[in-house]
Amino acid sequence: MNIPDDAFYTLLENALAQRGGVTRQRALYQALRDAILAGKLQARSRLPGSRTIAQRLTLSRNTVNGTLEQLALEGYLLRDRKGSQVATLAAQNTFSVNTNSVSLPAHLMQLPSGSQRDSPPLLFTPGTPALNYFPMPLWRRLLTRVLHEESCTLLGYGDAAGEWSLRVAIARHLALARGIHCDASQIIITEGALEGLSLCARLLTQPGESAWIEDPGYLGVKSAFTAAGLVPEAIPVDNEGLCFANFTALPPRIIFTSPSNQYPTGAVLSAARRLALLTFARQHHAWIVEDDYDSEFRYDNAPIPAMAGMQPDAPVIYLGTFSKTLFPALRTGFIVLPPALAVAARPVVGALLRGGHRAEQRALARFIEEGHYARHLAAMRRLYRKRQQQLRAALANHLTEPFTITGGNGGLHLTITLNAIDDVRLAQQARQYQLAPAPLSQFYLDKNPARYGLVLGYGNTSASQFVPAIERLQQLMTRLRHQASGK
Repeated sequence: MNIPDDAFYTLLENALAQRGGVTRQRALYQALRDAILAGKLQARSRLPGSRTIAQRLTLSRNTVNGTLEQLALEGYLLRDRKGSQVATLAAQNTFSVNTNSVSLPAHLMQLPSGSQRDSPPLLFTPGTPALNYFPMPLWRRLLTRVLHEESCTLLGYGDAAGEWSLRVAIARHLALARGIHCDASQIIITEGALEGLSLCARLLTQPGESAWIEDPGYLGVKSAFTAAGLVPEAIPVDNEGLCFANFTALPPRIIFTSPSNQYPTGAVLSAARRLALLTFARQHHAWIVEDDYDSEFRYDNAPIPAMAGMQPDAPVIYLGTFSKTLFPALRTGFIVLPPALAVAARPVVGALLRGGHRAEQRALARFIEEGHYARHLAAMRRLYRKRQQQLRAALANHLTEPFTITGGNGGLHLTITLNAIDDVRLAQQARQYQLAPAPLSQFYLDKNPARYGLVLGYGNTSASQFVPAIERLQQLMTRLRHQASGK
C-alpha cells in the first residue's frame, strides 16, 4: 500500500456514501478505478484482502470480490493467492490534456459552415416544404401496416442498395414524371442527397481530381467533394444555368449541376447547354451529377425533363430526394446510375453502405404505388404556386429596397438580389425576429464576383405571414444602410 489504511478506507467510505442511484459494487469499482488512474493507488501496491475490506466497510464479501474481479478483468489489478496488486499502466500520469491542441485534417477546414437547422423551422427557411400539409395519419397507417405484415423480418440490415419495392416504385415514377427509363437495379437508396453526392464521389473519383460545381450553388456539394479529397472548381452560373463554354479550368472528373431549377438562382439549363455539357462530358470521360431536388414543382408549365433521359446511356448520375417533396426527417434520397456503371458498382455498394430504415422505405414504396405521392405532389404544386404569387405581391408592395427576383418559376424559394449590402449580417439580425432567409453571398465559392441578396423559402411559411415578415426585413435593411453610411 502506498496510502495509509485510514486514507484508503476513507476514500471508499466516501464513495459509498455518495453513490447516488448506483449499486454499492459499482460505487466501489468506480472509486478504486479512479484512484488507480489518478495515481492515488500506485503501481505494484497491494490492497487489503477482500475479507478485510468487506468487514471494514460492512459489505458482503461477494460484493468486494465482484469489484476486485471486474478490475482485474479490465487490467487495473493483478490477483493471485497473495491478494490484489495494482497493475502497471502504460504512460500512467505522464501526459497532460490540452483541449486546444486538436486540429482536423486540412481539407476538412475548407468545408463551408453547415446550415443552422431550427426545429420548428423559422419563417423563410429555404428548402423546407409545407410540413403541416403532409398526410401524417395516412403515413402512420402505412407504417403500421408494414410493421404488422413484416414484423421482425425488417429488423435486419437489408439490401445495401435499399428496399427492392421502393426502388421499383421510384423507377416507375421516374418513367412517368421525369422521362427517365431505368431498371430498379440501377437505383441506390441513400440517406438524403448529401450521402448520394458522397457516394458518387467515392464511386467515380480519386483524391486530387477536379470537380466542377455551380457558383453560386448548393453548399453541400462542396462539402461532399472536398471531404472526398477532390479539388472543387467554381463554374459561374448565368440565366441559362452552368456557363462553362469558355472556362479554362482543369478537365473535371465529375460535374455537378442542378439543371431544372438551379439552386439558388432558379436558372434553367438551356437545351443547347445541356447537349453541349453531355458532349463535353463524353469527350473528357467525365461524369455529370444531375441534382433534381425539386423539379416536381413547376408552376408556369410542365416539369422540365431530366438530362438523364435526353440521350441513351448518357454519362449522367441522377440524384433525387424526398426531403423537398415529403419531409426532410425522412432522410431518404436516391441515385440512378447508367446501366454499365450500375453493374460495375454493384460489388462495392455493400462495402460502402448499410441497408436500414427498412420499414420507412417499405411504407414509402406503398405511398408511391398506391397513388398517394402523385396526389400529394399535385396538391403541393397548387399550394406553392399560390404562395409564390403571394410572396411576389408582398415583395412588390412592401419592399421599398431596390431588388430583382432571379428565376422563380418553380421550387420552394425565391431569390432576390440587392444592391451591395451585408446580407450575412442582415440574415443574422433577421433571426432575432424568427426569420431565416439565407444570405445569397454565402452560396458563392468565388467571393469576388459574389452578388448580395436573400434566398426566401416560402414552402413552410404561411402567406398570412409574408407582409409582416417583408416589412421587418425592410426595416432591417434600412437600419443597415444607415449604419453603413454613418448616419
